[in-house]
Amino acid sequence: MPQIYLPRLVEIIRECAGDPDERDLDGDILDITYQDLGYDSLALLEISAKLEQDLGVSISGEELKTPRHTLQLVNTETAGEVA
Repeated sequence: MPQIYLPRLVEIIRECAGDPDERDLDGDILDITYQDLGYDSLALLEISAKLEQDLGVSISGEELKTPRHTLQLVNTETAGEVA
């Protein structure tokens, strides 16, 4: 499965949890925690469910720390799949 990058992750975040009041998702958000972006645990559960639905990766909402960390988790898991 191909890797995903920040623009696709931002689409997923917006689709699941909307735009945060605290930050602009179009800025440099790779290392900002989801909490600092304004997302709660329910939003993270929705994001993780969407990642599983769209990409087939099983990552709990509790594992999601920052967008960079999320991309690393997703891309590591998808890289390990056998084609």
